[in-house]
Amino acid sequence: MAVNNIVKRIQNIMRQDAGVNGDAQRIEQMTWMFFLKVYDTQEETWEYKAYREGKTYVSIIPEELRWRNWAVDEKDGKALTGDALLALVNDRLFPTLKNIEVTRETPRSKAIVKDVFEDINQYMKNGTLLRQVINVINEIEFDDAQDRHLFGDIYEGILKDLQSAGNAGEFYTPRALTDFIVEMLHPHLGEVFGDFTSGTGGFLTSALKYLEPQIKTAEDGKLYQNAVIGQEWKPLPYLLSITNLLLHDVEAPNIRHCDSLANKVTDFTGKDKVDVIGMNPPYGGSTEASVKSNFPMEMRSSETADLFMVLIMYRLKAGGRAGVIVPDGFLFGTDGAKLAIKTKMLKDFNLHTVIRLPGSIFSPYTSIATNILFFDNEKAEDAPEGYSTKGTWFYRLDMPEGYKHFSKTKSMKLEHCNPIKEWWNDRKEIIIDDGNEKSKYFSVEELITGDCNFDLCKFPKDEEEILPPAELLADYYKKRKALDHEIDKTLAEIQRILGIELPQE
Repeated sequence: MAVNNIVKRIQNIMRQDAGVNGDAQRIEQMTWMFFLKVYDTQEETWEYKAYREGKTYVSIIPEELRWRNWAVDEKDGKALTGDALLALVNDRLFPTLKNIEVTRETPRSKAIVKDVFEDINQYMKNGTLLRQVINVINEIEFDDAQDRHLFGDIYEGILKDLQSAGNAGEFYTPRALTDFIVEMLHPHLGEVFGDFTSGTGGFLTSALKYLEPQIKTAEDGKLYQNAVIGQEWKPLPYLLSITNLLLHDVEAPNIRHCDSLANKVTDFTGKDKVDVIGMNPPYGGSTEASVKSNFPMEMRSSETADLFMVLIMYRLKAGGRAGVIVPDGFLFGTDGAKLAIKTKMLKDFNLHTVIRLPGSIFSPYTSIATNILFFDNEKAEDAPEGYSTKGTWFYRLDMPEGYKHFSKTKSMKLEHCNPIKEWWNDRKEIIIDDGNEKSKYFSVEELITGDCNFDLCKFPKDEEEILPPAELLADYYKKRKALDHEIDKTLAEIQRILGIELPQE
C-alpha cells in the first residue's frame, strides 16, 4: 500500500481540530498513535512466540485499552467515535498508561509503555476527527514487510516537520551523515553502539542497518537485540526513537528517558561504557551550575557540546571508537575548559581524523558550521610519551558538483561522502591550486604547540550567509575570545624574551 502521503492526510485532518496548535503538537499527537499501533503489532509477535512455547502472553496494557480493542474500525457501526472516543482516550487510556505500575522485575519491552506516555499529551478536542486520524493510521499494516519498509518515508516526513518546528539548538542529523559515520566506525555484532543524545534514533537505526546483514545465526539475532543503547531527555524525540527501534525489529529498545549529563562522570564504571559511540550532541545551549559540578573542575564548560565531549570520553571503552559531530567553536575555542578537553583528548585518546563539513549541512535550520571528530580509546603506534595521539589528519569535504549549498529540498546524500571514503584508506595531503589545504596531517606536537587549535584545513572563504542575530553574536564572541587569547599569548612571549613584567590591569 502506498503510504507516503499518510502524514499530509493526518495533518490536514488535525488542522480542523481546535485543540491542536502548530506542527509540534500535530507531530506529538500522531506519534503516540503510531507508537500504540506499532506496539500492538509487536505484541502479536510476542503472543505467537509465547503460544509456540506453550505459554500465555500478558500485555502490560489492560485488555480493553489495547489498540486492537478500541482503535480498529470493523465497519460494523460499533467503532467508538465522537464524544465516546474522546472520553475513552482522555479519561481512561492516557491516565492508565501514565500510571502503569512498573517494578524492577518488569521487562523493558513492557516498561517502555509507561516511559513513553509519562510526558506525552493528547490535544485533540473533536472525537470525530480523532476517529478519522485513527482510521488513516490503521491503513498501514505494520506486520506487512512492504508497509513496514515504506513507513520509513512517513518517518522521514515526520522528522522534517519536527525539524521545522524544532527549538533552538535542536537539529536532527541527516541520515546520510549518520550512515556515513557508522560505516567509518564499522560496528560488529557483539559490540554495543551508544548515543547519549539519541534524539529520534538516527544514529541507532543507522547502526542497526549496518549490523543487520551480519545476522547469520540465532545467537547473532540475540546480539542484534542488545546492540544499541540510547538516552534522550525530551519526550517527543524519545517517543519517536522507541517507535523507530520497534520498527527495526528491536523488541525491547534500550533507550532511557533521562538527562545524560545528570551523573558524575567519575562515577561511571565498566558496565556504563560502550564499544562504539556515534553522536551529534546539542550545541548552542548552556548548562546549570549543578550539571557542571558533575564534571572535573578544569573541564566545567558552560556549553553543552563541551560537556558531552567529556561524557563521551568517560563512556568509551578501552579500544572503543567514536565519531562525534561538533560545531566550529569547539575547534578554535581556547578558553580554559575547551583547552583542557582537547588536551585530554590528545593525551588519553587517539584523535586520528577531523572532517570539516560544509556550512549548509543543517540548512535551513541553522548555518552553524560543523565537523566530525573520529577518535579511538587507545594509544596510536609510535605516539610520543604522554600522548595517545601521534598526529591528526584533517580533511575538508567540499560541496558536491552542481550544489551551491544544501537545503531542505536538496539535502545531503550518502553519495556526497564518497570523496571522504576514497581518501580515507589512501590518505594524502591535498593542496588546492589557490594554496588552500584540503587535506593535511598535523603531528600532536604541532597541535599542542598551537594551543590545540583544530581549526585547520578551512574552507577557502566564509560562505556569504547572514546568520540569525543570536548565532552571529555567539560566533563573534567565540572568535573574539580566541583572538584575545592569541594576543595574550604573544604578549607573554615578548615579556619572557625581554625579561620584564608588564603592569597588571
